[in-house]
Amino acid sequence: MSHPLSKSASSPLTIDDPLKNLGIVRNQDGSITRIIQYPTTPPTQDLINPILTKDLPLNPKNKTWVRIFLPKKALQNQNNSTKLPLIVYYHGGGFIYTSASSTINHDFCSNMSLQLSAVIASVDYRLAPEYRLPAAYDDSVEALHWLRTTDETWVRDYADFSKCYIMGSSAGGNIAYHVGLLVSTTVNSFDFDPLKIRGLILHHPFFGGSQRTESELRSVNDPVLPIGNCDLMWELALPEGAGRDHWYCNPTVVDDDVCFEEIKRLRWKVFVLGCYGDPMIDRMVGLVAMLRRKGVEVVDHFGEGHHGVAYGDPSNEKFFLRIKDFIDI
Repeated sequence: MSHPLSKSASSPLTIDDPLKNLGIVRNQDGSITRIIQYPTTPPTQDLINPILTKDLPLNPKNKTWVRIFLPKKALQNQNNSTKLPLIVYYHGGGFIYTSASSTINHDFCSNMSLQLSAVIASVDYRLAPEYRLPAAYDDSVEALHWLRTTDETWVRDYADFSKCYIMGSSAGGNIAYHVGLLVSTTVNSFDFDPLKIRGLILHHPFFGGSQRTESELRSVNDPVLPIGNCDLMWELALPEGAGRDHWYCNPTVVDDDVCFEEIKRLRWKVFVLGCYGDPMIDRMVGLVAMLRRKGVEVVDHFGEGHHGVAYGDPSNEKFFLRIKDFIDI
């Protein structure tokens, strides 16, 4: 079965039953039963593959972990002192679905590692509603601390800590944004040395708000991501009692400029990628405008397609070329 955020545009969804659309059942204890079981891919270090993968524990208590993607050529060029860019990646799934081992996320990261010649650290964070936000943010920040201190050879020997980017898709794009804000106010205390973050890559970031945008109103019966699905995912992910204008959901409500001043001081760049067929395109455009008003350096690319379109074609060379160009700026 396909990813809930990357269904075929020809597959109609029932707008009045987001529980059925998302394949979940509510339980009395506040948890959910996930009816849809997404295919998974195990890690492999078989040298027949161009990309090698390895799973490593992050926080055993929270059952979180990291999947590392390493181009095979890095092992074959051990005399080459040039290390590879490091991309810390957070997967999508509306905060409630999928993992770093889900085939759709594995294939996406594997192709990204191959196309960009980069080390990818894909974080398996805790899901809502069993662990509501900010649990995913906390796990994702913890992954950065783990990366800077680990003795894992694939990270220590092949990743260029001076060229690190934080990236996420959909809900993962939301996580990447908030991790960036959290980290920007602490790097001055050298908490993340020797990790040097260069910027954020927000791929179809998942945001919302109490007032519907025009693109959301047009997308009530969107075949990929109907707005009712978004409403339910936010209901399950936000802290108990929080509304849709909570800053986790709506980034435009933040009045504190401290983090944005730090992002400017650190000279981070932010890359926002979206599609005009995405119900959240107006949110993305608004985010870009807000960041530019704050003086943050932003690169944006909006094209044709729907939410999560790159998942449907993970080998999309043009998509990865745009990211490569941003990293090489």
